[in-house]
Amino acid sequence: MDFSVVPADTSDDVRGRALGVPRQVAVLPVGSFEQHGPYLPLATDTLVACAVAREIAAAYPVHLLPPVTIGCSHEHADWPGTVSISSVTLHAVVRDIADSLRRSGVDALVVVNGHGGNYVLGNVVQESSARGERTALFPAAEDWEAARERAGVTTSLLTDMHAGEIETSILLHTHPEYVRPGYEAADFVADDRRHLLSLGMSAYTDSGVIGRPSLGSAEKGKELLAGLADSFGACFSMLTSVTVTAPGGERG
Repeated sequence: MDFSVVPADTSDDVRGRALGVPRQVAVLPVGSFEQHGPYLPLATDTLVACAVAREIAAAYPVHLLPPVTIGCSHEHADWPGTVSISSVTLHAVVRDIADSLRRSGVDALVVVNGHGGNYVLGNVVQESSARGERTALFPAAEDWEAARERAGVTTSLLTDMHAGEIETSILLHTHPEYVRPGYEAADFVADDRRHLLSLGMSAYTDSGVIGRPSLGSAEKGKELLAGLADSFGACFSMLTSVTVTAPGGERG
């Protein structure tokens, strides 16, 4: 475990942060443990989710939770090291966490998802919201698109599917020690992936990479995270019914 992704709060810290806040908001990073080509670690999605969550926690009064480190990575099962849990299990884990938070007085939960294959998280939020609970899934595709444009990311979201420009950039910024040589020459494009759920990733890539990691940079990673923190203002306002000024000066 990389302990830099684990919050260091005490109970007193959480209690103090709640003073004067009309509705407490918890932020739960959810990642995966799956192949990311030969140059990024299996924990990449968890590290990305934690990086986004930490950026949010630095800008807004939220209760940062430790990550869920294994998700639904069945499409990557052909690569050694990949570990998955079922969608039913992930659904239950997130719902149990939300229930526990409400019992302790935290009535809003934002799930920060770092893995596209965790489709069930959308259902978790839909069902929770239908029950009248305050829940959100972040970032949305629109949040990623705005951050991508701000950072000058060249690759489209369609092409930048896995271990590409975005993920490589974020890790070059937050955990450069985990990025191994080889990403500079690992670009591979496979935009037509219509049978991905049936055939898995290995039907579309031998290396496990789909995207252009060669375009990644630490500066892009820094700007991607800053852009997502700006976008989070609208999500925070929705859950708390409080309008905030995002770090970049835009109204949330």
